[in-house]
Amino acid sequence: MGLEGRFDEQAGIVRVGGDARQRYYDSRGYGYPLEGNEIALAPVEAAHLLFRDDLEAVVDESGDRLSFRAFASREPGGDFGVRFLVYADLRERGFYLSPAAEPWVDDPPATDFAVFPRGKGPQDGEIAYPLSVIGERTDVPASDLADGVLAVVDEESEITYFDISPREPEGSTDAPVPEDCPADLLADRVVVWEPPLELYEESFYGQPLEGREYDRPTLQCSLLEAAYLAERGALALEPETVRERGREVEGERFDRRLAVYTTLRERDIVPKTGYKFGADFRTYADVESVDELGHSELLIRVHPADAAFEPRDLALDVRLAHGVRKTMVFALVDDSSHIEWWSIERLTP
Repeated sequence: MGLEGRFDEQAGIVRVGGDARQRYYDSRGYGYPLEGNEIALAPVEAAHLLFRDDLEAVVDESGDRLSFRAFASREPGGDFGVRFLVYADLRERGFYLSPAAEPWVDDPPATDFAVFPRGKGPQDGEIAYPLSVIGERTDVPASDLADGVLAVVDEESEITYFDISPREPEGSTDAPVPEDCPADLLADRVVVWEPPLELYEESFYGQPLEGREYDRPTLQCSLLEAAYLAERGALALEPETVRERGREVEGERFDRRLAVYTTLRERDIVPKTGYKFGADFRTYADVESVDELGHSELLIRVHPADAAFEPRDLALDVRLAHGVRKTMVFALVDDSSHIEWWSIERLTP
């Protein structure tokens, strides 16, 4: 026998009686139990059951019997459409999921849905990942990035899933620096005269002015490299002079990028320019010799902590990083130079 639900607009739920608990909650993880066999469904859960013809209708408070089409047309919430598409997609992939809210989920994450591991449901108390849902035209504030999955629904209703997680870069490069090397500050770079070989060959600072053929290279260093080295007494330049030149060349971005560069070096990672990949840096976690240099592992883009991302830009960055076998990491720098690190990768649930 088919069941009908009753829309409780004040509570924002659909109540279903009869054998609803056994039919929907116990066997398939929809809703949460009320008294007896009655359950409460979120609008997106009720819509999915209507869509599958597992629920005959939802009766609203005026007594109208709503089909899926009529129920969905009411648009219960501005983001109902994209949330329904993601909910239905994950159900088709074999996942149970619930709204990330009590009483559906105890101690819910601050997202749209809680997705449970395959073969498990809300009764098991285990969440595979918290899931947030947006449309492709909704910006993502950097402050809203959180450990979990972001589902982006594009204008043709296709869904892209991004795995977002904290990523604290760590390395093991032993990068000694010399003392007081002669250096000249040019327009937007620094030339280091007669540095020890290990400054380039083992620590991977700069590029030899002579190209690949050198006995004792003269190094061209970026302003970031030079500022870092000058701070540590490796160059015969005033650190503030180099920093001021950096600010003249690229404005306030320079201090943010220098904070990230410094942190990476202090964590025994070698950062080099990521220009060819549309990023601020590419990084090497373990450099023993430039002659035996492997592939860089991360692409890092530096942003202010109050930045906002367009989903299209996220997709471009992540796709590019994946295409060159790297992971995209965003470094978010606040006014006190504190850095939050977030990696973003494509996910196929």
